[in-house]
Amino acid sequence: MRALVAADAGLAAACALVFALTALGGSKGETSPEPLLTTVPAHP
Repeated sequence: MRALVAADAGLAAACALVFALTALGGSKGETSPEPLLTTVPAHP
């Protein structure tokens, strides 16, 4: 029974942390306007 309570408390703490970071705006989620310059290796 203790394990179930501990797991419930851990899950609640993890959810609270995620919601707090989301509310604070951890990342803007914006992408760069410039495309990535990548090269493809020449095939033999």
